[in-house]
Amino acid sequence: MSSASARLGRDAVTPVVTVVVTPVVTVVVCTRRRAEKLAVCLAALDRQTIRDRIEVIVIDDGPDDPTAAVAGRHAVRLIRHERNRGLAAARNTGIAAAAAPIIAFTDDDCVPAEGWLEALLVQYEAAEVVAVGGRVDALRHTTLVHRYLAHTDRLAPLENELGESDSIAYRGLLYLRRNRSGNLALPSVRSVFSLVGANMSFRTSALVAIGMFDDRITFGGEDEDICRRLRERFEGRPLVFTADAVIAHDYEGELRDTLRRSFQYGGGSARSYLKNVGQHPTLFPAPVLVAALALFGVRRRWALLAAFAIPFLVFSHWPVEAIRRRHPELLIYPGVQFLEEVAHDAGFARSWWRLRKQYPSRWPRPRAVSASATAAEHEDDAVAPRLACVAGTIA
Repeated sequence: MSSASARLGRDAVTPVVTVVVTPVVTVVVCTRRRAEKLAVCLAALDRQTIRDRIEVIVIDDGPDDPTAAVAGRHAVRLIRHERNRGLAAARNTGIAAAAAPIIAFTDDDCVPAEGWLEALLVQYEAAEVVAVGGRVDALRHTTLVHRYLAHTDRLAPLENELGESDSIAYRGLLYLRRNRSGNLALPSVRSVFSLVGANMSFRTSALVAIGMFDDRITFGGEDEDICRRLRERFEGRPLVFTADAVIAHDYEGELRDTLRRSFQYGGGSARSYLKNVGQHPTLFPAPVLVAALALFGVRRRWALLAAFAIPFLVFSHWPVEAIRRRHPELLIYPGVQFLEEVAHDAGFARSWWRLRKQYPSRWPRPRAVSASATAAEHEDDAVAPRLACVAGTIA
């Protein structure tokens, strides 16, 4: 039994079938009460070109019977958390149970292409590569929101240029350039700053070396956080993106769900900012500018008109594309993108306010505090190392 397995807690584990004896890659699928989508994901994994060499582990984070029934129909190993503990904790449970030297992660609402794993593994032939991720496409194009998400490529990796500077001015220039030009043509295989959680893989030994995922992050930002820590621990070793490793994401078609995700991603950005002292806050400038103009516009009508025009000016590639392609629906996209950024900034502000006392390095206090106050303030920071806090018992 591995040291990670030996430290597991008490979550129940159901080995559904005999697993692959010597897998080359372990796939971890974290799920919570989405049995119908999980069934589609597992069926896609059954069609992988190297299915006989992979191990699939399903982490049921807040178990229900339909999920167990779906897992029971596939050659997977089911591990059940007795209560919902969040995405990062679920991924840690999968890492601790994995038998392969490479671990790939995807979500229960994702449908991997048949050659997904094979394309990821090709990149590990270079010994210096520590992590590999791939492309995430939209599965459906039914609603306006589906089509917007397909056009914007919201789950693209963060590029290396993002890590060249944390300054607000530099990030602002990148933001304006991206929104002026839209999606840029980039090499199909390249080193990147950060991978996305729906389609990422790592060397198991590297994840264990850095203590796995930060399980205080329940949803949103755990992928960027793990990539940041890998870059710091394995400086000079690349995180690679390959466009050949494709997953289709089954987004919900309602604007409300898209804004919910943006709000949660904003919360993850706030925690990342608080954790990393040299990092500046990740806030989108367009909502801040519109809010300022709207307040000024109480007495100046031109300011209200300028506030209305900001999304079309900042996200200028949408109206340009709408005219060039004679596609009027694209004229709605600046408004949708603006609402996404508002939700992100709101999520950032809320999480910053709630979490700020958990990170005293950001807020030094010259006055003395009582031992009881200090203990309460740092309750979440008194978490054991990641390996020790993963719950589950390997049967």
